[in-house]
Amino acid sequence: MEKILDKFLRYIAIDTQSDESFEGGKQPSAERELNLSRLLVKELQAMGVANAALDENGYVMASIPATPGYEKVPAVGFIAHVDTSPDAPGACTKPQIIPDYDGKDIPLRGVPGLQLKVSEFPELADYKGQTLITTDGTTLLGADDKAGVAEILCAMEYLLAHPEVPHGKLCIGFTPDEEIGCGVDHFDVKRFGADHAYTMDGGAVGELEYENFNAAGVKIRIQGRNVHPGYAKGKMINALHVAHELDALLPAGERPEHTEGYEGFFHLTGLKGTVEQAEMSYIIRDHDRARFEQRKKQMAGAVAEINRRYGEIVLLEMKDQYYNMREAVEPHYHVVEKAIRAMELSGVKPKVQPIRGGTDGARLSFMGLPCPNIFAGGLNFHGKMEFVPLESMEAATRVILALVNLYATENQ
Repeated sequence: MEKILDKFLRYIAIDTQSDESFEGGKQPSAERELNLSRLLVKELQAMGVANAALDENGYVMASIPATPGYEKVPAVGFIAHVDTSPDAPGACTKPQIIPDYDGKDIPLRGVPGLQLKVSEFPELADYKGQTLITTDGTTLLGADDKAGVAEILCAMEYLLAHPEVPHGKLCIGFTPDEEIGCGVDHFDVKRFGADHAYTMDGGAVGELEYENFNAAGVKIRIQGRNVHPGYAKGKMINALHVAHELDALLPAGERPEHTEGYEGFFHLTGLKGTVEQAEMSYIIRDHDRARFEQRKKQMAGAVAEINRRYGEIVLLEMKDQYYNMREAVEPHYHVVEKAIRAMELSGVKPKVQPIRGGTDGARLSFMGLPCPNIFAGGLNFHGKMEFVPLESMEAATRVILALVNLYATENQ
């Protein structure tokens, strides 16, 4: 069997950034995502998963039949996404592998002077003595979610190599475009074939999540009025200044850099423009549905106030992206309980907590496939400070195998 590190390094070298300008339709948003998806199909088929296939929207789906006598065991699925965040370059061809990490600052050698500092990322101390994989400072690492991809494939490879280990039907899914909120736009739950599933897309070892943000995306267009600055008094409307005014109407203390836990936020993710015209983009997040709806009203109110001041110069487009999966998962709470026991059996201390983000599992849960989120092991996602401990990926693989065993033994 191939080591998980070898799989992971092969996957992160492939650039699979999704395209945030994508506005829906046929997937994936970026053709480059398919380079990894095609490879995964070949690897699954080489393992003996003959039905592994890539569909017209970039979804890889495959299944492993139940062990004879275990056909009535509920089918369990494992899902990860192939795309990486558009926030930083995505082809990590020069990762740094640090065995027996000494607990000190880590130079990222691709950028002179850049370091992964313990003073800034104190969680590094938790992994002293382990093997860390980092970037060289020029790209993100891609552990989100290629660590999850590698963990699923390693677990399936083990089961195929050990037919004496009983299991029910196992379903495997790799999705595109999760990072831009489109990961399951065309996901066919019925074709996938699982009764319950887990996304391997969480962070640090032990994380288990079945609550996530309610989420909305916002686009704002401001039409200014440009006049020669020497003669602009009473005439010019500077769209860039108007954008600043609009942002100032939202509570400054409710931005991501000031919030944690169950606290929601308004996050300005983009601003571009000129005096004549400006565009802004936000994401709105809150775990509580009522507060989420109130945040959307606050955003609409801020736009209305600007239009009151300047006339109808601002256009607002606001779209819900996903909802808190808790209400869809709790009626099937046994899927969470099994994940907790699987971690304990694997020597991992469970940390049940809300996701300060979202996963494919959030939308899948509302599509009839209860789908909590299990750690994949990485930290500092979406940036050049991303890293993953090898031992965390190995632990996640053990958790998958323990889950498969629990489904087989408790439902036989």
